Amino acid sequence: MILYPAIDLKDGACVRLVRGEMDQATVFNTDPGAQAKEFAAQGFEWLHLVDLNGAFEGRPVNAAAVESVLASVTMPVQLGGGIRDLKSIEDWLNRGIHRVILGTVALRDPELVREACRRFPGHVAVGIDARDGFVAVEGWAKTSTVKALDLALRFEDAGVSAIIYTDINRDGAMGGVNVEATADLAFALTTPVIASGGVSSMLDLESLKAQEHTGIEGVICGRALYDGRIEPAEALALLSSPAAAPDEA
Repeated sequence: MILYPAIDLKDGACVRLVRGEMDQATVFNTDPGAQAKEFAAQGFEWLHLVDLNGAFEGRPVNAAAVESVLASVTMPVQLGGGIRDLKSIEDWLNRGIHRVILGTVALRDPELVREACRRFPGHVAVGIDARDGFVAVEGWAKTSTVKALDLALRFEDAGVSAIIYTDINRDGAMGGVNVEATADLAFALTTPVIASGGVSSMLDLESLKAQEHTGIEGVICGRALYDGRIEPAEALALLSSPAAAPDEA
């Protein structure tokens, strides 16, 4: 299982929000490139980037900060936030992003996701952010009437590399990850699922690891890494260990 450290970008800085509220941002580092280097030095093999301003505005906003990250590390980087057309997808992949995450557009224009998967196989993920089980869009500002599972099932045959599932009510709140909902979603899909939102302790990682057999391929962690609740070496060792059989978990 892959552990993805998160760098959420707001106004060029690394921040963490609480339940997606832009006015509840805590700045952890004003230099995204330096933060990326620190994560690389700690042994992480992937990086998760989100352009928060872009998610709200529907277009890339923190491009300079993303570029600084790409210039600072060699590990693969996945990026979401405001990527809503094929030109933006191609542009980011050409700049060195390994995988783009499509969120709002996945709900509003599923055919664009399918076309992106055809053009850029292995480089497109779908981000499904749910509030009480229903998909939220536009930086979580609006909640739809579509259930998270129903949206995920639309892309089962599209070639999506992963579904990144976030429980908004847990995100940044340090209340624990929604293991049950994540495992249920992963079990219902053939597409790998990456868990996100609410990871606050090693216990959360242990709980997710125990459900790896359902199809949970990775987990994104932000605030708990920044404030020291999760120690990188210990977490990486846990998640890279062989998965237990379901009856052993």
